[in-house]
Amino acid sequence: MLKPSTIHSVANDYNIRDAPLTALGRQQSAALHEATKDNIQWTAELLVSSALRRPLSTTVIGYPELRKRLEAEGKNVVVLPQLQECNDLPCDTGLPREQLEADPEYAGLDFSLLTPDWMSKRGFYACDMSALEARARWNRKWLRSRPEKEIVVVAHGDLLRYITEGYNSHRMWENAEVRAYTFLREEEEDEDGEAWLVPLPGNPVAMEGSASPTSSEIGLPLV
Repeated sequence: MLKPSTIHSVANDYNIRDAPLTALGRQQSAALHEATKDNIQWTAELLVSSALRRPLSTTVIGYPELRKRLEAEGKNVVVLPQLQECNDLPCDTGLPREQLEADPEYAGLDFSLLTPDWMSKRGFYACDMSALEARARWNRKWLRSRPEKEIVVVAHGDLLRYITEGYNSHRMWENAEVRAYTFLREEEEDEDGEAWLVPLPGNPVAMEGSASPTSSEIGLPLV
């Protein structure tokens, strides 16, 4: 699982709609490619990204060999709107499907899972704690239900904390940091249905940047 780097956190301007990667973030994504091209990109069986621009760009720049190999096997990148960031600020609010499809950087990506309500920040995509816990649970269960055994997920700091810890602990993820997890229990043994994750030894797998605050940490000093 991976967190990208963004323009809004550097500019301290959280009103940029669907904030893109900074130039530094793009460099970190390129470094991520170098760090993973001889391991993860040869072994992963599925590549999944949030539908916001910063993880999409991180996916395209950071995992080109993996994407190429999987597409040759008939497995496109899964662009999953359920992986969008937690907050309802403009920086964490996605763009219309048509606008993303028109961006040449994302040529060939399949945006068919983006339903009209994916930018609403309401209902399933609401930003209150119970909705975020439910969405994190949905993502864990979706991942566990997949037949692939090794999946690369490119998402966001706040949501990754909900997915991996069950709540927003504010423990920092570095930019372009990769951590490996496995499921605590198989579905048939999971009595509470939470699909909890546990970290694997050897974390972080890769780390190409430094820590920066997410939009839920506005007011904290930038690093």
